[in-house]
Amino acid sequence: GGEDTGPTPTELFIASLAGCVAFYARRYLQRHDLPTEGLAVEADFEMGSRPARVARINVHLTIPDGVPAERREALLAVASHCTVHNSLTSVPEISVAFAGDSGWPNANS
Repeated sequence: GGEDTGPTPTELFIASLAGCVAFYARRYLQRHDLPTEGLAVEADFEMGSRPARVARINVHLTIPDGVPAERREALLAVASHCTVHNSLTSVPEISVAFAGDSGWPNANS
């Protein structure tokens, strides 16, 4: 019933990964007194079916001018081990239940 003015849940999912990668990359650059101006992260994805899912995610970093070549590999390693990425590669346990059901954590608290 909306007007399609906001992102879909899947787009938010991809954006959370891109945002996490950007956060970790910027933190790395700041920690090593490297330039952050011009850092950009873009992501795109492909859908799969049976079951419906995101089948592929591509994340692209644009690094600032002035980041030495010898820092690029470490920057990429840090950025690709952000919390959201780690949560995708080490699949979390997911529970879907009605609130208040006995299976819901802290349902009786």
